[in-house]
Amino acid sequence: MSLRQISAALRRRNSLILLLCLVAFYLIWFQLAGVRLLEGSGHPHSDQWEERVAKELYAMRLQASEMRRQLTRLGSAPAHWRHSDLPTIFVVTPTHAIPTQKADLVRLSNTLLHVPNLHWLVVEDADHKSELVSRLLRRSGLVYTHLSVATPPELKLQPKDPRWKKPRGVLQRNAALSWLRENLEIVDANGVVYFADDDNTYSLELFTEMRDIQSVGVWPVGLVGGVMVERPLVDNGRVTGWLTPWRPDRAFATDMAGFAVNVRLVLNHPTASFSIESQRGFLETDLLTQMGVTLDDLEVKADLCTKVLVWHTQTAKADLKIEKIMEQKGKPATNVGIEV
Repeated sequence: MSLRQISAALRRRNSLILLLCLVAFYLIWFQLAGVRLLEGSGHPHSDQWEERVAKELYAMRLQASEMRRQLTRLGSAPAHWRHSDLPTIFVVTPTHAIPTQKADLVRLSNTLLHVPNLHWLVVEDADHKSELVSRLLRRSGLVYTHLSVATPPELKLQPKDPRWKKPRGVLQRNAALSWLRENLEIVDANGVVYFADDDNTYSLELFTEMRDIQSVGVWPVGLVGGVMVERPLVDNGRVTGWLTPWRPDRAFATDMAGFAVNVRLVLNHPTASFSIESQRGFLETDLLTQMGVTLDDLEVKADLCTKVLVWHTQTAKADLKIEKIMEQKGKPATNVGIEV
């Protein structure tokens, strides 16, 4: 190829890259403008109109992802955009308004940015989506869906209640399952669903492990249940039971962070959901049982469950004693005019 031909090819390549960038910018701008118009107009609109707009915005996110794929093919895309031909990982994260909410979500989003072909479903425990979470998601660089559903007061933990007293995140996870069923077609669905709390710690290797799950994948979880690790018991590559100090007789005695399901299981069992009536520690068992899962269906991950790739670390409760003393003395809060 002559120098002139090489130069012409480079010009065509650069022109295509510029065009794709402009199209991607337009799609993202239109998406953000549409969301702001929808949320800020104050104009009454029907549920059908909201649903149509939501689906159009989702379609535009998919188009933007395709633009990223084209840029990747030309060698001009960031690393976390690549490999969009892989099965999608749908990460479901319930969240609620506490002092550490933004810190938790920022930390998790920074992990998820390194995972290719991921869709983050963030569900707030609130009547309406907050601007704090909306702004964080818009700036995250991730493909996301933002939902909200409030837990009734009588079902919420009280300040002095232990974390295990009432099931948490039930309605929020169910809202995400409903969204998947409403927006994905069974014939085209290709991916896995993982329930990732915002205060856990995740190894990137975990997402590689779960991506090819055909039914339900399981693995150990560190620092959970008052012990160093809870894990499936494995014999000849099959799950035979559970290593856990509490109720090992449960059909699926795993933590929420210890399994993921193929999205087709969600779509093929339209009534399967988490239940506020579940006994302590039975949320996972009750969901998988509704999906018709048995021990024989479980796919052993993390090197036959010999590796810990997720830790139930939990963010420490923010120490705001001085802030409360200042409030009692009539002094202004330290976070006036700044988002923490």
